[in-house]
Amino acid sequence: MIAERDFALLASMRGLRQGAYSLLAIVLAVTLPALGIRATQIGVMVTVSLLGDLTGTLIIGRNADSWGRRRTLAVLAILMALTGVVFAISRSYPVLLAAAFFGTLGISASETAPFLPIEQAMLGQLGTPAQRVGQFSIYNLVAYIAASLGALLAGIPALVVGPGVSASQSLTSTCAIYTVLALIVAVLATRLSPQTELPEKDRLIEAPGPWWRMILPPLPHSRRIVLTLAGLFSVDAFAGGFISQTLLALFFHLRFGADLRALGVLFFGANVLSGISFLLAPPLARRFGLLNTMVFTHLPSNIFLILVAFMPTFPLAALLLMMRQTLSQLDVPTRQAYTMVLVDPDERTPAASVTSLARSAGSALSPGVSGALLSGSQLVLGLPLIISGGLKAIYDLTIWALFRRVKAPDES
Repeated sequence: MIAERDFALLASMRGLRQGAYSLLAIVLAVTLPALGIRATQIGVMVTVSLLGDLTGTLIIGRNADSWGRRRTLAVLAILMALTGVVFAISRSYPVLLAAAFFGTLGISASETAPFLPIEQAMLGQLGTPAQRVGQFSIYNLVAYIAASLGALLAGIPALVVGPGVSASQSLTSTCAIYTVLALIVAVLATRLSPQTELPEKDRLIEAPGPWWRMILPPLPHSRRIVLTLAGLFSVDAFAGGFISQTLLALFFHLRFGADLRALGVLFFGANVLSGISFLLAPPLARRFGLLNTMVFTHLPSNIFLILVAFMPTFPLAALLLMMRQTLSQLDVPTRQAYTMVLVDPDERTPAASVTSLARSAGSALSPGVSGALLSGSQLVLGLPLIISGGLKAIYDLTIWALFRRVKAPDES
């Protein structure tokens, strides 16, 4: 019963955060240009936010188990709330950049913040190997359903107040909601049971080594396999950074003139489809294996993504995006479960931190470039979508080639 309660709390926390992220991601894409912030500057802001996530993940990967996982999650949620406060009251670009780095900014439907490695380690500890894909699927399903509701909520100010609502008012009200949701997450983190903490006897004692090894979380038994996965995941995340939800919404806004209401409906549908697709991950993984499910659902989704760039109208582009979303996230719970079963229990937090760190690093490098590619005459080419889809296809084929003979313990 305690494990089920902890799982419900973790899923609820993820859902509240994801709803807040999705809401803010879309509102930022429309309000920041109206406030005089250019597409290139928005891309830089996304990059700075992801660099902050990278730094936070690095620090937390080494210290969360000793500081206390529950305490660390609560502090992160408070920093998220403070980010919302700053964006609500300030319109200074340098101040917003600082808040984006030191706090947690909603820029994507796929979370990159330091919350994830802690929660993934907790989930890996609560369930058996046979239950793990199902738990990760539900955990991500809740997140994407919440993200869809957050996207729908983005259009409410215009629907309720009318077209006269200012960009500043819309951003302020959105950030107020963002702050409240973050504070609820902080409270829920304190309600988790001690069972979610790593027992003292299982904590790693790191042997002395080169200074560069001291930067990363300790992985005495599985360093090579985790670093290989991390390198591959960083390529996938680098590709994904070109199409974070804020930048994708910016593309639809600038290319087709889609407003908050249209974007809210679009990303509501896209995230609902992504969430529903998680239900397919457990049976597919049991039938075809974790790795095959990761790769062969992801590849066709990348083709759909590339095709979005060539669509001449908003309805056609939206349809292709919806088709992409039905497949693009099936790899998420399988990837998370695959990582957790390949490492020993005492290395789950470090492994999740290293792979999350790699994803944060990869995704932080591309948004600035994407913002530039959405400026001026280059907008019509849709290059961020084409580059992203192509790189993701390369990642899929590479990880399958390297790991197709490596079986997870519960698949052997």
